[in-house]
Amino acid sequence: MATESTVKRFTLANGWLQQARRVPSPNFGPRPGDCAPQLLVIHNISLPPGQYGGDHIERLFTNCLDWDEHPFFDEIRGAEVSAHLLIRRCGELVQFVGLGERAWHAGQSCFAGQDNCNDFSIGIELEGTDDEAYTEVQYQVLAAVTRALLDHYHDMDVDRIVGHSDIAPGRKTDPGEAFDWHRYRSLLAASGEKI
Repeated sequence: MATESTVKRFTLANGWLQQARRVPSPNFGPRPGDCAPQLLVIHNISLPPGQYGGDHIERLFTNCLDWDEHPFFDEIRGAEVSAHLLIRRCGELVQFVGLGERAWHAGQSCFAGQDNCNDFSIGIELEGTDDEAYTEVQYQVLAAVTRALLDHYHDMDVDRIVGHSDIAPGRKTDPGEAFDWHRYRSLLAASGEKI
């Protein structure tokens, strides 16, 4: 579990952040033409909606969710989805898919005229909802992870960081009005990134 005072720089090796807990998902594939990630997409998720701290997200991303366990799960029954990373409300970082692989997080999407954002993006889920404030440690970890990604992937920059709602308008709303873009960008600026 990370706290504000313990968040450090993250290091990458073979597409995996060394400080993340690994929970490999089967829901991924190769990127077309082995392209390097060029876009960072920020999402939110909670399962059941508005409930935090359980293992439902991990079970969803690993195809182990009991669809009958909660009435909401019937709405997503059979979904095969994943994200590269999840930042829990306590600051824990969980990685499901190697960053060089194509995770299934964006769905039908478009950025700068280019469709199928899964092909060229990294997806980070924040444990949360559109309208409930994220935790300070989530912002700290997100900024530290972002710094590591920007340092490693030279086709990615601060202008290529978006919310799911930006690439799927009308279909998706996350990370929602509760996400403090100013706070997030301030943390990046404090690390020396030009915004």
